[in-house]
Amino acid sequence: MKGITQVIAVELKLIIRDPMSAFFALAFPTIMIWVKLRSGKPLPGGLPSVDANVPMLSIFVIGLATLVILPATLAQYRERRVLKRLLATPASPGMLFGAQWIAHMLMALLGTALLIAIGAIGYDLSAPANPGIVVLAWVLGALSLSGIGFLLGAVVPSGRTATVLGLSVFFPMVFISGAVIPRESMSGSMRAIGDMLPMAPAVQTIRNGWEGHAASPVAMLVMVGICLVTAGVAVKAFRW
Repeated sequence: MKGITQVIAVELKLIIRDPMSAFFALAFPTIMIWVKLRSGKPLPGGLPSVDANVPMLSIFVIGLATLVILPATLAQYRERRVLKRLLATPASPGMLFGAQWIAHMLMALLGTALLIAIGAIGYDLSAPANPGIVVLAWVLGALSLSGIGFLLGAVVPSGRTATVLGLSVFFPMVFISGAVIPRESMSGSMRAIGDMLPMAPAVQTIRNGWEGHAASPVAMLVMVGICLVTAGVAVKAFRW
């Protein structure tokens, strides 16, 4: 336990010390919420914009951490032959994945906390109507998107390639799934396409919890299924 705790602490320090990782996971979402809330206009239907955008952007933060930063970190380790050296130790892919996941999720949690603090202090953010659903959606969203990120990081040979692939997956997903553009502002065809993407169940569930609507069991099962399938394939396909 002490060993994995030390690994997590080292990984978290490395992530935070990387200027690009720290900027995109912590500063960039706070800039986005300022830009999106300048007008103060409510969404179609009357919901205050801040009450939709804070939970939406929390999934944006998770997506950045899991789909872009996480696979790039693993691929850089492979490129620099750090993983080859780990192969001579008792470390397993599961232990490595666990330490990486916890470190990246702590960073995503910090980014989410910053969004909530800015929303509450500067824009009168309402408290979540169902905090339990919000937390569950956050965790399940993190697990499902992490599985995809681990799958990328398990096989990609270089950090640059992993970053390009991660961004290619991340940006279409966040814009169409509702993590950046509220679903109320999308056309019906755009919503239909977004509903088929892995990020959509997390966005919909966390917004439902925040606004007091019932959570969809199907959406939660989809997130669990994505996590189990992608993480299982990633462990099997992992290349040191």
